[in-house]
Amino acid sequence: MPDTPEILGSVLATDPARRVRAVDDLYRLLLNQEQVFPATAPAALVLACLLDDPRTLAEDWWERRAGRRSLRAELLNWLASFADIARLDVEDGVGTAQDLAAARSVRPILHDRIADFCDDADPLVREAALAATALLLADPALASSVPRYAPAVREVLAVSADSYYRWIARERLAAWGEDVTGLVTAEKERRAVLDRAGELAEDPFGGREQEQAIRWLEEQPEDTAAPERLGRRREDRTAPIPATLHEPAPEPPVAAAGSETGYRSPWRFAREEERAEWTFTPYVGVGPLHFGMTLEEITRVLGGGPVVSSYSHHGEDQQLNYADFTEIGIRALFHDGRLGCVAADAFTGPQVRLDAAPLTGCAPSHVEDWLVHRTTRPGSLTYSVAGDPVFADLGLAIRSQRAGDIVLTRPLFLLHDWLDLWHALPSEEWNCS
Repeated sequence: MPDTPEILGSVLATDPARRVRAVDDLYRLLLNQEQVFPATAPAALVLACLLDDPRTLAEDWWERRAGRRSLRAELLNWLASFADIARLDVEDGVGTAQDLAAARSVRPILHDRIADFCDDADPLVREAALAATALLLADPALASSVPRYAPAVREVLAVSADSYYRWIARERLAAWGEDVTGLVTAEKERRAVLDRAGELAEDPFGGREQEQAIRWLEEQPEDTAAPERLGRRREDRTAPIPATLHEPAPEPPVAAAGSETGYRSPWRFAREEERAEWTFTPYVGVGPLHFGMTLEEITRVLGGGPVVSSYSHHGEDQQLNYADFTEIGIRALFHDGRLGCVAADAFTGPQVRLDAAPLTGCAPSHVEDWLVHRTTRPGSLTYSVAGDPVFADLGLAIRSQRAGDIVLTRPLFLLHDWLDLWHALPSEEWNCS
């Protein structure tokens, strides 16, 4: 596991893959689970000092955001996440009181370092800098700067293609006493139009309306907000939203007991004591695997290579699609050579738990019902064309895997680029049902 100096030393590395991994480690190790740690505030100060380094102009695809952008823009996004978490209280899980105090104490310094980029020529840098600044202004010591930035927050962030930035604009402007009624209405209308277009685009009998909806959706600017950043309200961080006031939450799912000892059949499925025990951390990783790993790193962690690997060919180049580790019962799926999705086999895979509840090898309806009641963001639940529930706020899809008359859950743990299962998953994955 890399330490903070090693991560910071890799941020400006000449190797693009090393830079991408370093930024992912900044999120994973220094802001993990919406917490700050002793090294987080010092790291934020170092990153702020790197912003004007010409090497931060290098562009790439980053693990936590959709779309291509400069390293400078992505470091500003990390600083915005830091500023967002620094507004929390200790009881919200942000870390110790000492760590939180350290995080809050550096906000004026970060503001001074970031201010120059709020007028940057690169719109992605400008938006990220304004987002970070708006969140840093929660510091009472910076309150006098609010009138300077409020117009830009309304004119730039409030109309951004990035839904997280738009939420920051509405939340901060409201906190500063400004009228955001028009912004709230516009956001509701935007979501309604997108939802309607999405429904038409997925309607196989929609005819011309379907074609028009698909064409319109393709013309819309990409929402670059990572799903776990959407709708960052305090109530989202603390407790699930019940389906109705009087409807009790369902009991957590229970894994199937497994086949009897000595049972011999192609449909045999593992007993509890035969499965590895893994924990799922949304948008970070599952068990010993974290998103962004290479096949070589996964092999080293699991202690053995894949039994089956699938590659697609693009001219003279080949690209790794997936690798099956049948002994432990997982399929690792890749994008540009990096882990973006993990599928746990319903019958032999590790028992993966979320909040101590099992997700592997359970009755699909029980898992879906439990997740629907604990999901933290309204509108998070969507369904694939095959009817699989996909929870955007978790980066989790629940597929079904059949063996004879038995149907059990095959959970898929995903990065945001994989949420559209129909287009993201290779055709071989659809045969696992």
